[in-house]
Amino acid sequence: MTPTFTMAEITGLILEEQTGLSLADLCGACEAEAERIMELVHEGVLAPAGDAPGEWRFSGMHLQRARVALRLQNDLDVNLAGAALALELLDELDALRARVQRLEAAER
Repeated sequence: MTPTFTMAEITGLILEEQTGLSLADLCGACEAEAERIMELVHEGVLAPAGDAPGEWRFSGMHLQRARVALRLQNDLDVNLAGAALALELLDELDALRARVQRLEAAER
């Protein structure tokens, strides 16, 4: 018996840091209700441009942060404050890694 292979089509959207997503766009991309995204904003996980939810604009980085926070909550049952702390620590880890890379590059 010979193995059969199937081809899968992958679709996606490439977002840049400057991409301006509305609250509805972000909800659709995260498959989350607006209330959950608003909670992330009020907790400080997301900091959109604009003064009111109808005016908020989110970047590609916001989309990534929202997805991570929602997965922490959904998959690991982490509360909102814990998800915010985890994201803060991940940001700090990324900054430290970048600093180490710069220092190592300067030594060469």
